Amino acid sequence: MVTPSSGLSRSRALQGAAAALVVLGLLTWWLLPIGEAAPSGAVTFSTGVKSGVYYQYGELLKEDLADDLPDVSVTLRTSQGSPQNLSWVATGKADFTIATADAVSNYITEKKPGWERLRGCARLYDDYVQLVVAKDSEIRSVADLRGARVGVGQPKSGVRLVADRVLEAADLDPATGVREVFAGIDKMPAKLERGELDAFFWSGGLPTTAVQDLSKRFDVRLVPLDPSLVARLHAAGPSGTRYYRSAAMPADAYPAAPSARDVPTIAVANLLVTTDRMDSALTEGFTRTVIDSRDGIGKKVHSAQLVDLRTAIYTDPLELHEGAIRYYQSVKP
Repeated sequence: MVTPSSGLSRSRALQGAAAALVVLGLLTWWLLPIGEAAPSGAVTFSTGVKSGVYYQYGELLKEDLADDLPDVSVTLRTSQGSPQNLSWVATGKADFTIATADAVSNYITEKKPGWERLRGCARLYDDYVQLVVAKDSEIRSVADLRGARVGVGQPKSGVRLVADRVLEAADLDPATGVREVFAGIDKMPAKLERGELDAFFWSGGLPTTAVQDLSKRFDVRLVPLDPSLVARLHAAGPSGTRYYRSAAMPADAYPAAPSARDVPTIAVANLLVTTDRMDSALTEGFTRTVIDSRDGIGKKVHSAQLVDLRTAIYTDPLELHEGAIRYYQSVKP
């Protein structure tokens, strides 16, 4: 026997279920425009050397993309760094990448192949220029590098780009003022430890695993980069120098090699980059995952904690991809 109260409860339950279906339908419509299939296919994400932050970030992002975009297959590709990343994406050898704003500006200004197709998806976190020496080294400033054996990254890396500019700002000709050694972050720490380098430059998020691991087995020190270097970089006027800013690395950025105080340095923003060839729905989904995965990835790659929705849209010198615009409009308050 059905009582009036049980009938009323059943009616309310049915109404609730119907309302839920309506909400679900609206949500689906909001996230996926009518007539547009869920993103699918295969994309290549160009990162960096395996011991660097780009690759570590890429590995963790790939896991989140597998959950959020199950029909999209993501392949990671190692690289020497930002300049090579941009070349691969601009010429169709990769689909997404991370690159520093100065490297992007340099690529555009020099009108390298495919420069006009580059688009931004998000501003991510800042890279910090790190000049690493043995703790007992007499090198206390960039000027002290004269005649020294200095690791400056691989030839097609963002590290090499900023290292050469910093040397020039300190009145050191990279070709004659120091003995440049071209090696990546996967090689430079061991070379310093073996006495094959007097110092090495690195530009990456904090902390960088390769530097952190080195500090645990070998006494190192971060050399301050005086704020006056930024002013000189800006005055020099090469493409992209306006994207450098003065910053400070926390004294405990590397706990095994603590400093007495914060270390002055130079910072530059990283951008998530694609091209105008990339599908809008896939780019929207990719961008959404990057923003939503911040906290999860940030537990393992600390610099990822700095990804911020409020600043992510500022991808200068690149205009935003249409798909990224759609994402930011969908989360606009």
